[in-house]
Amino acid sequence: MKKQFIGKVTSVKQQNTVVVEITRKVQHPLYKKLLIKTNKMQVDTAGQKIELGQEVTIEETRPISKTKHFKVVEVKK
Repeated sequence: MKKQFIGKVTSVKQQNTVVVEITRKVQHPLYKKLLIKTNKMQVDTAGQKIELGQEVTIEETRPISKTKHFKVVEVKK
């Protein structure tokens, strides 16, 4: 099964590529405090019209380029 994540679009300046920020909450192993971790991923749009600030679902795929390994599956908002 392919990995799927939900994130927010932070940049649409590239052609056929958007930058998506994924946030998740992780518990510290010793102190048990919840920490917020963020990852930014470059995602292939495959010609879809995506705007800044939209929430999207992305899915793992074969390497499209050096930095793109995900594609947009669905636009939430």
